[in-house]
Amino acid sequence: MPVLPGAEPYRHEGGEVGVLLCHGFTGSPQSLRPWAEHHAARGLTVSLPLLPGHGTHWEDLQLTGWQDWYAEVDRELRVLRERCARVFVAGLSMGGALALRLAAKHGEAVDGVVVVNPANKVHGLSAYALPVARHLVRTTKGIASDIAKPGAAETGYDRVPLHAAHSLRTYFRLLDGELPQVTQPLLLLHSAQDHVVPPADSARILSRVSSLDVTEVVLEQSYHVATLDHDADRIFEESLAFIGRLAPSVGKEGTASVG
Repeated sequence: MPVLPGAEPYRHEGGEVGVLLCHGFTGSPQSLRPWAEHHAARGLTVSLPLLPGHGTHWEDLQLTGWQDWYAEVDRELRVLRERCARVFVAGLSMGGALALRLAAKHGEAVDGVVVVNPANKVHGLSAYALPVARHLVRTTKGIASDIAKPGAAETGYDRVPLHAAHSLRTYFRLLDGELPQVTQPLLLLHSAQDHVVPPADSARILSRVSSLDVTEVVLEQSYHVATLDHDADRIFEESLAFIGRLAPSVGKEGTASVG
């Protein structure tokens, strides 16, 4: 299947400070493209990959699992580490969960983590039915475009394939046990009102990580896809300031270098 318009991966060759951005489940790079371009314009090297099974048709996602999605961002992180002196990982929703595992597994190779409405659990009674239901029903309704801003839309699937949802649930349970291995500085931004991922997920993550440098920001005007919502500019600036604090001289005069 061809990639949906706007869902293409994005890469920018900038300075010696790099950032890897991870999109969410059933979404695409489109939801993070403005964030990626913002950081690229400030001189960072940016990688925003398209996760396997995403950005085409939900039937492609049905054939993939968490190992495929994680392997893609793991590869991109290794490429950035070869190219950059300092590397940060960031993500939205499931992308935040992928970024957290990268931090847990790669240790000092990751200099900091930024997550927006990170997911930690598949909620509700339906989660317990997934192991059986996925063999009886192929899909359920989609979760894309939970956005408060009028006219804004996310390029994502209108259906959620249950085989992939079951794999995601397995991944969340795995990650929950690995969160204490996250020791890097952490910036966590979450919406006060989110119809996809409840605030309890962010609270759980904050209670489980071992990071000593933690900043929590509540986004009052946005729903789940906050990177396309009213608080998008705040996310971009807060994350740039976070990276700049840990890697001085980021964004100065259009360059990004280790200070």
